[in-house]
Amino acid sequence: MAISNRKKGKKVKYTVREGALKRAKRLARGEQEPAPVRERRSKSVEEFEGIVSLSRDGFGFVKVEGRPEDIFIPMRKLHFALNGDFVKIEVSKRRVQAGAKGRSLEGEVVKIIRRSDKPHIGILVVRGRQVWAIVEGKNMPYDIRIDSGPDQLPEIGGKQAANGIKVAVLVTDWPKRSLEPVGRIVDVLGVPGENDTEMHAILAEYQLPYRFEPEVEQAADKIPDAITPKELAGRRDFRDITTFTIDPADAKDFDDALSYRKLENGNVEVGIHIADVTHYVTPGSPLDKEAFARGTSVYLVDRTIPMLPEKLSNKLCSLRPHEDKLTFSAVFEMNAKAKVIGQWFGRTVINSDYRFDYEQAQQIIETKEGPLAAEMLDLHALAAILRKQRFDKGAISFERPEMKVLVDETGKPVDVIQKESKESNWLIEEFMLLANRCVAEYATKKCKAKNPTFVYRIHENPDPEKLDSLRSFAKNFGHKLGDTSDPKQAATALNTLMQEAKGKPEENALQLLALRSMARARYSTDNVGHYGLAFPFYTHFTSPIRRYPDIMVHRLLAMYMDGAASQDKLYYEDCCEHSSVREQIATDAERASIKYKMVEFMQDKIGRMFDGHISGLTEWGIYVEVEPTKIEGMIALRDIHSDWYQFDEEKYETFGKASGRVFRLGDPVKVRVLRANLEQKVLDYELVEE
Repeated sequence: MAISNRKKGKKVKYTVREGALKRAKRLARGEQEPAPVRERRSKSVEEFEGIVSLSRDGFGFVKVEGRPEDIFIPMRKLHFALNGDFVKIEVSKRRVQAGAKGRSLEGEVVKIIRRSDKPHIGILVVRGRQVWAIVEGKNMPYDIRIDSGPDQLPEIGGKQAANGIKVAVLVTDWPKRSLEPVGRIVDVLGVPGENDTEMHAILAEYQLPYRFEPEVEQAADKIPDAITPKELAGRRDFRDITTFTIDPADAKDFDDALSYRKLENGNVEVGIHIADVTHYVTPGSPLDKEAFARGTSVYLVDRTIPMLPEKLSNKLCSLRPHEDKLTFSAVFEMNAKAKVIGQWFGRTVINSDYRFDYEQAQQIIETKEGPLAAEMLDLHALAAILRKQRFDKGAISFERPEMKVLVDETGKPVDVIQKESKESNWLIEEFMLLANRCVAEYATKKCKAKNPTFVYRIHENPDPEKLDSLRSFAKNFGHKLGDTSDPKQAATALNTLMQEAKGKPEENALQLLALRSMARARYSTDNVGHYGLAFPFYTHFTSPIRRYPDIMVHRLLAMYMDGAASQDKLYYEDCCEHSSVREQIATDAERASIKYKMVEFMQDKIGRMFDGHISGLTEWGIYVEVEPTKIEGMIALRDIHSDWYQFDEEKYETFGKASGRVFRLGDPVKVRVLRANLEQKVLDYELVEE
C-alpha cells in the first residue's frame, strides 16, 4: 500500500498494492476500465455460477457446485469481483497455460450476481478528508476506501472508529473509475495487537457475534432460578442415584452426566442425563431465535462464545454438583457384555454427586482408587466393550495429533502441547455415542408417527476417486490400500493402512489424505447413516447447551413420545442446512484463532532452527510441521537458492533439477523461522541445508 499527498488541489491520491499496479496506473491516467472481454460464442464456451476465492496476488478461483475442480480466473478477467462474491463466469474448454498447469480451466467473470456479505478486517488510515481501511488479509489484494469522512466515523459497541483503529468493513460498491472498492464500517474492534481486538477481529471476519443483544440477556435473566414442584411433576427422579460428570478441567458448562446403579438381576442401569435446555428455551422466543441464528457455541483459543447466555449455559442448564437440575435422559439396562437389555427416554431430575475432570477420572481408572472408583471402573469396562464393538463393525480409526495452545491471563501464548485422549475421554464418548444412536433409532423405527421427520447427523460414504488417489499415494511408500469397493471393506482397508503406517514418517500425510477422502459430516432429515462411526442411525442428542440441532432433536423426540404426527420435513431440512453451515463457520473461526496464536507464539523465534517433517507439497512451496509443537509453516521454492526445485504432481514429490534431491511427505528436514505474519496468520520457514 502506498498513500501520497498530491499538491494539485491538495487531493489525496491512493495507489493500490503492487499486484494491481498496472490497473491502478491505467485508471489514474483517466483511462476507462475495459469491459469484460467476450469471446465469440461457440460450442467451446460454457457458463457457470459460483463463489470467487481470491488470492492476495490478485488472481482467483471459482468453485462451481458439482465440478471436481475450481476454475482459474486471472486478475485481468475478474472485472471487480472480490473474495466471496457470487458470480457468473464464462469458461473456454481449454486448460490454463504454463503457470497454473493442470490446475484448472480458465474462466472470466461476466457478471457479479451478489457481493459477499462477509466483512474485511483492516486498520483505518485517515489522510485529510479521506479514509481507507488497510487490509492485510490473504484473500484481499486491495485496500478499501471508506464511504464516510473522518468526522463521520461511527462508534460501535462503545468503541470509536479513528485513525489507527482496527475495524471490520463491508464492501458496498466498486465504481468503474475508482482505484479501489468502497465500503462502510460495520464494527469497531479496537487497538491492533491487543488480544481482545484480534480475537474480535476473527469473530467479525466470520460474522460471529461476541455479545448478546439486551433483549436476549433480559429474556434469560427473567427465568427463575428455583425449580418449582410443577416443573418436577411427571419427571423421573434420579436424585438419589449415584451421578457424576466428567469434563475438561477448564469447562464451565456441564451438559451431560452419567448415573449408575446395580440392578437386582445383576445387570446395571446407566443413565445418560442431558441438560433439558428445551424446558427453558421455547420455540419462537428471543432465546430460541438467537440460539438458532448462532447455531453453535464457538471455541476460540482463549474464550468461548456461547450459543446461549451465561444465565443458561453456565448456571440453569449446567449440571453442577449438589444442585437439582432438570434433564432429558436416555436410560439403559445393560449386561456385563455391554448389551442393551432395555431402554427408556424421558424427562428427569438429577443431583450430581461429583464433578470430575478428565485427569481425575483417568487417575481413578489407572490406580483403581478414588471417589466413586467402583462405579467408574464398571462404566469404563462397559465403554471399552462398546468401543471394541464399534471398531469391529467398521468404524474409522484416525488418531491425528491435536495441538492445544496454552495462553496466560492476557491471552499471550506460552506453550503449544499435544492433546491426549485416554480412557476417561473414551468412557464419556462411548456412552454419548450410545445415547445418540439409540435416540435416532427409536425416533425412526419405534415411535408411533408414520415416516417421522427427524434430525440426523449423517456421514456419507467416502469418494471412490479420492480413495483411488490415496491408493496411488500410499503405493509410493510401499503401502497397499485394500479393497474399497464396499463401504465396510473400505473402512477395514483404511484402518489397516493407518495401522501399518503408524509411527512411520508418512503416517501424518496418509492420515491427512485419508481424511480428505471422507465426506463432511452434516445434519439432514434424510438418514443415510454415519459412515465414520459405522452406525446406521445417528443423531446429536447430548449437547443442547452448545448445539442447536440437539435442541431440535429434544423437541422432536418429546413430540413423538407424546404421540404427535410427523413434523414438517421441509422446515427441519432448512434448519439442518443452516446448522451445518453455522457449524462449519464456527470450525473455521476456531482454526483461525489457533493459527493466529501459533504464529504469535513463533514471533519471538525468528532466526531459530527447528527439526520438522514435511506436511505438504505444492508447486509453490514445501509445508513443514516443526517439533514438538507441530506448528506448520512454508518454505517457498523460490527461497531455496541451492537448486531449481519443481513439484511433480503425479509422484507427489518436489525435486531439484540439478542435484536430483527429492522431498517427499513425511521427510525430516531442518528449518529456520524466517517470517511471522500475524495479520495473514502465515509462517515462512527457510530450509537449512547441511
